[in-house]
Amino acid sequence: MKLFKDPQQSWVYIVVYALLIIFFTFFYSVIQFNPVEIANNLKKNGGFIPGYRPGKATADYISKVLNRITWFGGIFLALVTVAPIILGNVTKTQGIWFGGTAILILVGVAIETVQAIEAQMLMRHYKGFLE
Repeated sequence: MKLFKDPQQSWVYIVVYALLIIFFTFFYSVIQFNPVEIANNLKKNGGFIPGYRPGKATADYISKVLNRITWFGGIFLALVTVAPIILGNVTKTQGIWFGGTAILILVGVAIETVQAIEAQMLMRHYKGFLE
């Protein structure tokens, strides 16, 4: 006897999936961006953020902004990846052939492709691809 017809359609799965996406978004940003290192590089190269002293104050500001951006980014990623599952649950549609992660990958590849074509065309002195 099964608890659910399809475990990936349950609300528990959706909530855990969304929370894991938000968690790993924070995990990735913590690993990739070190606010102290960014502040030191700014200070070393003569850059600054207006209104903030170089050093710890700049690192604190970068950390605060990074946390805000990561919250919004994580919630957006969770919504995009969970939206097809919720849509399938609400409409009782079976077999939605696309997922939120597939949409994110497709959009990312499309944007990079357009940027690569633009760079090639500009390098060859053409006006541009989208203009």
